[in-house]
Amino acid sequence: MKTINLFILSLLLFNTNINGQHIIADTIQKKENWKKFIVPTALTGTALLLNNSKLEKDLQEKLGGHAFTNIDDYTRFLPAAQMYIADIAGVTSQNHWFDQTKNLGISLLLTDLVTTRFKRSIDKKRPSGSNNNAFPSAHSSYAFTTATVIYEEYKDSNRIFAYSGYGFAIATAGLRVAKNAHFVSDVLLGAGIGIGIVKMVYLLDHLLAWNPFLKMDNVVIVPSVGYKSYGLASRIIF
Repeated sequence: MKTINLFILSLLLFNTNINGQHIIADTIQKKENWKKFIVPTALTGTALLLNNSKLEKDLQEKLGGHAFTNIDDYTRFLPAAQMYIADIAGVTSQNHWFDQTKNLGISLLLTDLVTTRFKRSIDKKRPSGSNNNAFPSAHSSYAFTTATVIYEEYKDSNRIFAYSGYGFAIATAGLRVAKNAHFVSDVLLGAGIGIGIVKMVYLLDHLLAWNPFLKMDNVVIVPSVGYKSYGLASRIIF
């Protein structure tokens, strides 16, 4: 009888230990998940504080009116091009190219919906005075969306490459200000939206775990983006 009681007690202690480990692991994971949203939250908060302030107007006088180029129409999507070039080159990533495309597509769709909604709801004139759709910057939203996707895909295998997309994103945001297309707060909010949405999509990625091309490693299908044109391009590797 004593042996049976000891056995039952051991099972209870073992079960308690396992449950305790799971609770600790879940707590740590939740803390790690919250950390992912620190940067987009900080960018969004800064944008709201800076919006329509005297400081923002003073910054625009110093930074605006120094660029006359349309290259920012393309730099916002260059991180996505980097990612697919890396796929073709065989660089190790977190996900299969189809899952990359799926996450990128969902992220860009949500970014476009949120950004467009804010633009239509918030009446803020551009520094150039061309219209009242300044807040937030769509170019910056898309640029930081694509940059964050490449970061999520390569942060564990090649951190330098993972961060490289942010160079194009920052350049895109800087050009929008320099062209008098946006104020600083506009591009900061755009960056916050883009980063935050991608973090959320990758956090929930397991809910859409479907990939019909998982066993077809020799086929790559990628989005094709040009000025006012969109499509798909495929590549078969022999």
